Amino acid sequence: MSAILVAVSGLIVFALGYRFYSKFIAERIYRLDPDYVTPAHKYKDGVDFVPTNKYVLWGHHFTSVAGAAPILGPAIAVYWGWLPAVLWVVLGTVFAAGVHDFGTLVLSVRNKGQSIGTLANKLIGQRGKILFLFIILILVLMVNAVFAWVIANLFITYPASVIPVFIQIPLAIWIGYAVYKRNVKMLVPSLVALAVMYATAIVASGTEFLQIDLVRYMGGEEAAGLFGLGAVSTAFFIWILILLVYVYIASTLPVWKLLQPRDFINSHQLVVGLAILYLGLFLTNPEITAPATNPGADTSWMPLLFITIACGAISGFHGLVSSGTSSKQLNKETDARFVGYFGAVGEGILALVSIMAVVTLFANADEFLGAYDSFESAGAIGLGNFVEGAGNLAQGLMIPQAVATTIVSIIVVSFAATTLDTSVRLMRYIISELGTEYKVQALTKTHVATTIAVGSTAALVLIPEGPQGFGSGGYLLWPLFGTSNQLLAGISLLLISLWLKRLGRNYIYTLIPMVFLLFMTMYALFQQVVFQWAWWADGSNTLLFVFGAINFVFALWIALTAFSVMAKTGNDPMDND
Repeated sequence: MSAILVAVSGLIVFALGYRFYSKFIAERIYRLDPDYVTPAHKYKDGVDFVPTNKYVLWGHHFTSVAGAAPILGPAIAVYWGWLPAVLWVVLGTVFAAGVHDFGTLVLSVRNKGQSIGTLANKLIGQRGKILFLFIILILVLMVNAVFAWVIANLFITYPASVIPVFIQIPLAIWIGYAVYKRNVKMLVPSLVALAVMYATAIVASGTEFLQIDLVRYMGGEEAAGLFGLGAVSTAFFIWILILLVYVYIASTLPVWKLLQPRDFINSHQLVVGLAILYLGLFLTNPEITAPATNPGADTSWMPLLFITIACGAISGFHGLVSSGTSSKQLNKETDARFVGYFGAVGEGILALVSIMAVVTLFANADEFLGAYDSFESAGAIGLGNFVEGAGNLAQGLMIPQAVATTIVSIIVVSFAATTLDTSVRLMRYIISELGTEYKVQALTKTHVATTIAVGSTAALVLIPEGPQGFGSGGYLLWPLFGTSNQLLAGISLLLISLWLKRLGRNYIYTLIPMVFLLFMTMYALFQQVVFQWAWWADGSNTLLFVFGAINFVFALWIALTAFSVMAKTGNDPMDND
């Protein structure tokens, strides 16, 4: 099977979905108003509420949601074959993710830029809101741990990517100052910054001196490190500490100083990265060597496929970004279609090429099945296979393998770091909301809430022991990350459906993906909690069991409460803030 044929088919469906389906949703269901005064204008404070050009905001939104997950999830899910992975990415993006991301953005804009967790109070009551906030808190904590783990390991594996990634920070601060204090247009400076990053990457790829290889500095993988740890574990510990110091600072700065300009640079990275990968795909014209389906899989794709590929098909974290940061920066309500729906489409495009990079990597189906001999193996090798496969595609543009893998790793790290920044900022918001709810004034303070967010992230990523040795927390949490993410998406769609019903609008377009997603996710989570993670199961895991059981009970409670409210509710125009 030609990889080009599959990729082009997917891209056509994405284009049709944005052109026609999102237009229908915008005009007939969400009914966007170009004259509506958005929270960015109404509550403008120069810190969180900042009216922003839709292209710049799309850059922030897209790079915040497009972390490592739309790469890692598909790279693992091809274990069941490329066909189910492609179908879920394409159809999930058009009919679920776009509607969800778009909907949470509009719902928040229509309600003072409040987060989806806070809006649960208006829609399903106080108890539902508290339960929902705790689910969100658990999810963003896991996002922090997983993405910090991913970035630290990529720095260790691809040391040539370190300097280009860190150069981006002062460049972004300079751009933010130039744009908001000197009224300079952001496009040219951000392109210059990207050129500097990639020039540094090219030089660093062939210059050992510019490769920040902490393991090599300590004498190699077998050498001893600090605090009784090996060299690799010590390097991991150092990178985690550096990352957490960075995200503490980044998540407390005004969005225009670092978040927006860095995300705009990353949006160019995404365009460049996608262009390299898709052009490489068209020029090399590789065959898909992986099987369409894998009948010998040791686990069933139903329902695990729908939680393994979360970001890239649909993701609850997107709703947190839409309602947590993007809604506070939306200049016009009509921009929500481009930012929300097209942001989801962009991530689907990334997930699609991630699949193509992996399924064209192997010489034949037997080699693929030998590498993907179990679901556990798929989880361990997925990200590395993507980087290698993407490097192969990039060689179609005559880019050397070393340079290609460095650039790909820079893109992955940049996206993951953006998600990490946004996630810590969102966690601060949630902790502050809980502090207000329970009248704990200290929790409403920016630095107290941020300290709790960063400290709990450090504990979760560093303390658990597991198959990756020291700091296995992010690796261990990955199976639960997908489930929690999809639970959040399903509940968010439920809240949007309830909002539409109160307005007397047709909510079938959010109700159908909501029912599908909640059923698949609750089914998968029940299987994992009872048959995989419980103390009586062979693969028992206390960490996952506790988090999973809490999520299952809270989500079931919220769903039952929301369905009860939906059955009773009538028209109630709550979208006037």
